[in-house]
Amino acid sequence: MKFRITKEDFLDGLQQVQHVVSSRTTLPILSNVLLEAQDGELKLTTTDLDVGVSCGVKAEVEKSGATTLPARRLASIIRELPSNDISVEVDNKNVATIRSGPSFFRIIGLGGDEFPPLPDFQESREFKIPQKVLRNGLKKTAYAISTDETRYVLNGIFASFKEGKLTLVATDGRRLAMVENEVEFPQSQEIDLIIPTKAVNELQRLLTDTDEIVKIFASESQVAFEFESAILVSKLIEGNYPNYRQVIPAETKERIVIDREMLLTIVSRVSLLAAEKTSSVKMQFSADSIDVISSAQDIGEAREGLPVTYGGAEFAIAFNPEFLMAPLRALSEDQIYLDLSDEMSPGVIRTEGSFLYVLMPMRINN
Repeated sequence: MKFRITKEDFLDGLQQVQHVVSSRTTLPILSNVLLEAQDGELKLTTTDLDVGVSCGVKAEVEKSGATTLPARRLASIIRELPSNDISVEVDNKNVATIRSGPSFFRIIGLGGDEFPPLPDFQESREFKIPQKVLRNGLKKTAYAISTDETRYVLNGIFASFKEGKLTLVATDGRRLAMVENEVEFPQSQEIDLIIPTKAVNELQRLLTDTDEIVKIFASESQVAFEFESAILVSKLIEGNYPNYRQVIPAETKERIVIDREMLLTIVSRVSLLAAEKTSSVKMQFSADSIDVISSAQDIGEAREGLPVTYGGAEFAIAFNPEFLMAPLRALSEDQIYLDLSDEMSPGVIRTEGSFLYVLMPMRINN
C-alpha cells in the first residue's frame, strides 16, 4: 500500500474517527484505525464493537491496500509533521513508513483483515432528515441523558419515528427534555430506538448546521447515520423506555414569559453561593418580579431581581441551578415560557417551537 496525502486531509479524517477508539481495550486491534487506500481515496474506520465510524478523504493512491495503525499515536504524529505533503508506504508485514519533509517515522501495525467489519444495513428502515434539524434536536436534549448505569435504558436518547414525527427524549428521572420535528416517512417504517450516549456524542461531532441530508438506517438492534463522506453505526440500547408523557403536566396555573439570556445570567451568578450538598436556587414570585435567591448557612446569601409580567399569587419554588441552566444554554430563542402550578409540582420550560423541558422542584428549607 502506498499513497500521498495532505496533512490537512489526513488530520481531518483522523479527527472524525479517533474519538470512538477506547483507551481501555482487551483487543489490540480496537486501538487501531483501519486505513484502506484505493481509487483516489483513503478510507479511515474505527470501532469499539458498540459504536463504529468511517469516513473518506482525498489521497493520491499509488498502490491500493489496507492496514491498521495505532489511532491516537498516528494522529499525534500527523499533527506534528513539518510539511503539508505526507507520503505513506506499508509493507506486507504491516509496517508503515511515513515521510514528510525531513521527518521519517516507522510504525508497526496489524493486518486489515483482522479488523471487525461494520454491520450491513440492507434490510432496514430508512429515514432522511436535514442535518441541522437533527443537530438542533440533539443539542436541546442530550444534556438530560442519565449517567446512572443502573438505569441503563436511560443512558441514551429515545428517538421515536411515529405519526410523521421524530420525537427525541432524554431524561434522568429528575428532568426531561423533549423535541418533536415533522419528518416524512411511511407508516410501515415506524420504529422506536434508544441511541446510546457515545453514539449521540459522535453524532453531534459529525452533524453540521446545514440543510444537507443525513440518512438514518435503523433495524431492531442497530442504527446507522450516513453522511456524504462518513458513516456512523451503533448498537441500540435494548429495553423499554419509560412512558415519558405521563410526567408532562397536563395543565399548569401560571405562565411567565422570561428573557432566556437574562435568567441564565442571573441563575449563574446567584448559584455561586448555593450550598454544595443541597445545591438549589429559589425563585420567589411576586407582582411583576422574580427574586432569584440562594443561601447556605456556612457561606452566605445571594439575591437578584428579575422583572417579568406576573400578576398571580405570591409563591416560591426551588430548582437545581445546573438543571435549570442546562436548557437555557442549549436554546437559541430570546424568550422562554415558564409554566408553573405550585412549589411542589414540576416546572415546565417551553419555547415557540416544539421544545419542552420538565424539571422536578427541590424542597425549600425556610
